[in-house]
Amino acid sequence: MNKTSAQSPSLTAHRPELGILLKVVAIGLFTIMSGMIKEAVQSVPTGEAVFFRSFAALPVILIWLALRGDLPRGLRTKQPLMHVWRGLVGTTAMGLNFLGLGMLPLPEATALSYVTPIFTLILAALMLGERIRLIRISAVAVGLLGVLIMLSPRLGASLQDTAFIGALCILGASAARGFVQIHLRKMVQVEETAAIVFYFSLTASALALLTAPFGWVMPSPFVLGLLVGAGLIGGVAQILVTSSYRFAPASLLAPYDYASMLFAIVIGYIWFAELPTLVMLAGAALVIAANAIVIWRERRLGVVRGKAKRLMDPKGG
Repeated sequence: MNKTSAQSPSLTAHRPELGILLKVVAIGLFTIMSGMIKEAVQSVPTGEAVFFRSFAALPVILIWLALRGDLPRGLRTKQPLMHVWRGLVGTTAMGLNFLGLGMLPLPEATALSYVTPIFTLILAALMLGERIRLIRISAVAVGLLGVLIMLSPRLGASLQDTAFIGALCILGASAARGFVQIHLRKMVQVEETAAIVFYFSLTASALALLTAPFGWVMPSPFVLGLLVGAGLIGGVAQILVTSSYRFAPASLLAPYDYASMLFAIVIGYIWFAELPTLVMLAGAALVIAANAIVIWRERRLGVVRGKAKRLMDPKGG
């Protein structure tokens, strides 16, 4: 047995407390990264922010892969075109998200991003032909109602209203991320996770670099520190969230995504003197409830599938 095989059981051990800890720390780091980007995009174009966020994460990812012994095997790809599509849509989502962050309070931008699973459900039905039964339809309806409540203070605003445009950007980013989630379901069947993470950062860096002729500026040392720091922190957070799934199932970890609201409220208040409104919190609560319904349903379906598999597989009993 080789060294990698000998280590694999410990790398995938069932340690839910560690998995939850890694996930929560990752969510906290991602929220800090969002705060740094929000500050930076007040001074630099969005494309420039996307470049630094993606490019600065590459060394972190490479070091992580080297420590795991996944170089160069982990970077081999069977379907390079899939990475191109993932990069195009993912970079669009990142750009829209960064643009929205610069226009909205951090808690509001965070809350609006929770609609991504709702978009994923809708797109799965449209693109993959997945059947959406009453429970999931109810979740979609509740989630969309929550979004309307959060948007209600912005409705009626003109297209010149910065906050309204910012909200549309975050929703556009969420829709794009929903498409990415559908695409990733296919990618993970043929591509290594390490390759998916690395080539996305590489593609996003290249695509963002193409925006340089459209008005990049020389950042101040402080803003440059924010941009590079956001990339490094984002890279570490990506590693932590990936590692968390080695110790706990996705269904257990999914609810901890919403810890980002607590982090966003604290960071928004301390850094930007922002406080969430009651309307925003009410809408966010409905969106979170809708996602909780989806998580619960997926967990139930997982249990049913597991029982069916054991009945069909004599070794499972």
